[in-house]
Amino acid sequence: MALVNIKEMLEKARREKYCVGAFDASTIEMAMKIVEAAEEKRSPVILMGLTPDLQQGNGAMLDYWLYCLRKMAEDATVPVCLHLDHATDMDFLKKCVDAGFTSVMYDASVNTLEENIRLSKEAVDYAHAHGVTVEAELGHVGDGIVSGEVKEDGDYDNPDDYLTDPEEMKRFIEETGVDCLAVAVGTSHGVYVHEPKLHFDRLDTLNAISDIPMVMHGGSGTPDDQIKKAVEKGICKLNIYSEMLSAYYGELKKKLESSGTLAIWVVKANEKPLEALKEVVKEKIDLCGSAGKA
Repeated sequence: MALVNIKEMLEKARREKYCVGAFDASTIEMAMKIVEAAEEKRSPVILMGLTPDLQQGNGAMLDYWLYCLRKMAEDATVPVCLHLDHATDMDFLKKCVDAGFTSVMYDASVNTLEENIRLSKEAVDYAHAHGVTVEAELGHVGDGIVSGEVKEDGDYDNPDDYLTDPEEMKRFIEETGVDCLAVAVGTSHGVYVHEPKLHFDRLDTLNAISDIPMVMHGGSGTPDDQIKKAVEKGICKLNIYSEMLSAYYGELKKKLESSGTLAIWVVKANEKPLEALKEVVKEKIDLCGSAGKA
């Protein structure tokens, strides 16, 4: 249908009160299944690239990933946005803008408010000059267990300590010009180590202030009822990755353990894992309410 940026996709979602799923695609096969799921559900979809994936091979992976996914998006029968997820290196973000992403995220949320505004505005100024939209983060969505690495000391930040400040939000949006904003309302990236409990009163306040679509990171493991309520209260983009990985590796583990040999053709080993990943994507699309919105 069309390769689009995040602004037009999320503004429609905000008007019609649904949310668009954003799924990290670490491989071409993962991206194919995400698009297949979106097409079957007739849903818009956001394909996200992760910096550690894209920087492999001295950055060569960025060109390969974008070449394949741009072709995939252009051939899709539903709207697709190609989005850079969580860039913290400004030079790399600019490289991704130049290479052909339609949307990027610059995450300066660990910095002071002043520095977050300065860096986010720099990203916006560069990206907008190239017709690319920008997501930023205010407050800080902390990390649970990310990339399968469990902290030996068990020292994980409590997400409640870094919620988005409503008094800072209006200023941040006005001074940066970002197109959408990730807010911290109690979720965590990766696998939860604290019980997920969203602050809906805070979300109500933020939604009343914001004149741009709001984003929720840490969608994996967040209870369905809390996600549905968050969408009702203004969340327009939901990031998902860890649940997809759990489904994929769960099926791959079964295949490897049941096989008499590890010399399994990759296409055979991947059949059920990729289908399991696709089912997660379809479930999240239904949860977000974007099915039939393409």
